[in-house]
Amino acid sequence: MKKELIEYLETFLTRRRQDLFKQVLDERTRFLTVAIEDVGHLHNTSAVMRSCDAFGVQDIHVIEELKGKRIDREIAMGAQKWTSVKRYDSTKNALAKLKSEGYQIVATTPHHTAHKLEDFKLDKPTALFFGSEKDGLTETVIEAADEYIYIPTFGFTQSLNISVCAAILLQELTQRLRNSSLDWKLKPKDIEEIKTLWLKRNLKDYDALVAQFKTTL
Repeated sequence: MKKELIEYLETFLTRRRQDLFKQVLDERTRFLTVAIEDVGHLHNTSAVMRSCDAFGVQDIHVIEELKGKRIDREIAMGAQKWTSVKRYDSTKNALAKLKSEGYQIVATTPHHTAHKLEDFKLDKPTALFFGSEKDGLTETVIEAADEYIYIPTFGFTQSLNISVCAAILLQELTQRLRNSSLDWKLKPKDIEEIKTLWLKRNLKDYDALVAQFKTTL
């Protein structure tokens, strides 16, 4: 029934929007995902969300243990329509969930065992963790991480804004995925789930249309 419902709802989209859905879903991935730990500045969380959408990363995991629920929809510029935001009230819960789903935990940090971006090997499902602008990632993430990664800098500035760091990493790593033989594309069940989410967020009369469809059964 779900497949038939999706097909029914798609008829209320323009042909251009239907083609765009298909095109974007073909480039989407859950092989790589992003987790943000208690980032204080709203525009940074929103900018990371926009980068996820731009580079084809579907899921963003937002940990709000200290700062509370603070996603800035306006600055996200519509990216919340297209990404799947998973929220957690503790870092431990986020780590446990991602590990249970088969992700390796990769901390973005200038840790002494960190790989430079160009040396980092992307060969398994990966969750990139980003920390707060002031303090970086907590020890909880550092201790739980399977790998560490950093972006080398060569100027007087020794660190990058989190949103800039995320954009650089996502551009490089998603490009590697697309040039690899890894099984990085969405599975059919993921496509169905995400398409349903997009239809719900983009069709103004979604609930009424679903009710109308049910009367035809």
